[in-house]
Amino acid sequence: MTSTEEAVRETFSRRTDRRWPGRVAITWLAATVSSAVLWSAGAGLHPIPGIALLAPLPVLWLAPRRSGPVVYAAAVLSWLGGNVRYWSYLTDTLEQPGVAAVALLLGSGLTFGACVALFRKLLLQDRFGWAVLALPAAWTAAEFLFGRLGGIGAWWSIGYSQAEVDPIVRVAAVTGVWGISFLVLAVPSAVAAMTAPGIRPPRRLTVAGVTAVVVTVAIGAGLWSSATAGRGPVTRVGLVALEQPPMYVPVASPDGARMIAEAVTVVDRLADQGAEVIVFSEKAWHARRSELFLLRDPLTAVAARRGVHVVVGLELEQPGGTVNAAIAYPGETIYAKRYLVPGLESGLQRGSSPIQIPGRPWALAICADLDHPALVRQNRADGATLLLAPALDFSVDHWLHSRMAAVRAVESGIAIARSAQLGELTAIDAQGTVRASVRTGITETHTVRVDIRTAGDRTPYVRWGDWFGALSIAATVVCGLAALRRPAARPGKAGALPDQS
Repeated sequence: MTSTEEAVRETFSRRTDRRWPGRVAITWLAATVSSAVLWSAGAGLHPIPGIALLAPLPVLWLAPRRSGPVVYAAAVLSWLGGNVRYWSYLTDTLEQPGVAAVALLLGSGLTFGACVALFRKLLLQDRFGWAVLALPAAWTAAEFLFGRLGGIGAWWSIGYSQAEVDPIVRVAAVTGVWGISFLVLAVPSAVAAMTAPGIRPPRRLTVAGVTAVVVTVAIGAGLWSSATAGRGPVTRVGLVALEQPPMYVPVASPDGARMIAEAVTVVDRLADQGAEVIVFSEKAWHARRSELFLLRDPLTAVAARRGVHVVVGLELEQPGGTVNAAIAYPGETIYAKRYLVPGLESGLQRGSSPIQIPGRPWALAICADLDHPALVRQNRADGATLLLAPALDFSVDHWLHSRMAAVRAVESGIAIARSAQLGELTAIDAQGTVRASVRTGITETHTVRVDIRTAGDRTPYVRWGDWFGALSIAATVVCGLAALRRPAARPGKAGALPDQS
């Protein structure tokens, strides 16, 4: 399509917006609200699997049929409408500053609007293939860059919405979570392009065929890579969240002594069930270094007597500052959490290195560490086949945070044993399959004993790293340049105007 034809279509779209304002308002509102409702149901803390693939469609249908500002506003508001419920979670639950919550929600909304605008621009130029690529590539690039620069890792990703759709989530074994996000937007982009005004049947078939091939190859590669990564030996794991008071319990207090005695009893019981390693939750206790013997002596004794390993989580005061620690007994292997929650853990010292349990291919991690793909990938590259992760969630985010760990397991082909107080006891095998999931709370003790198949071969993601994130950035640049380039004139093209109904 020539630049003149493109200008005519854009001008006609604007005139139609002015000519039938009531009709435009109704279709705009319907598209915006529909997308917002679908985003709300299909993403977030408790998404319905598969719905996120439908969420952009109403706004994408609007894209070639309405003027640029109208479409951009619909995209931004639909995203904000679907994600506004994060506000209380960010500001109240996670205690983040209001300005940070605004920056995250508004920034992601404006980014989504820009991605849709690029999609629309390419559609109006009759560059349907580029349009299909542009939206998922641009959004994935934004997610990837935010994961690298935002300080909270890969926490903010629509890819987690598909954590329980097994064929899709396995793609992460090749691409990381970024590939899942790409597919979530690539499918509706293709559908919207195939139904856009002016697309001819041969092009419609081309878009459908190429999209089907890409999705099939991605899912096939993910399933194969994940299968080879999940052929390691089985480890028998016990997961525990003890009954406890609301705050972290000093080991030198009566409540601390009671919890230690119960921990010994639970270790004995899980050892009777065949457990090789038992993981307790994050920050269950608080201890000065001089008080650590109160925890170390009874846990070392029961671990040695039963031939098991025990991992506990606590705040540990050390000469250099207080750390959020995971300690493995016997041997007192101490790991300090490397990625602290901004605000909530500002008073703690950050750890600096990965730690494995001597003599075992088991590494230690804590809660939000698992939001960072590079940390998990590093542990797998170093030879770890199982991550033992004390954790502490906020009840409302029990599903999302545990399934983030499941995506990490798929990415790096590593098994994860995650014991979260106020969340879920979650046992995840090296293919990312959740083998056990038990809700927890501080009013009673919860345990589970489960067999987890650990890592076999390394996944492509472990070997190649964030290649797909970098590729998405490159694809976004190419699509942007294509949108800026003047389309070549094609003799005999009718230059039909889009349907404005």
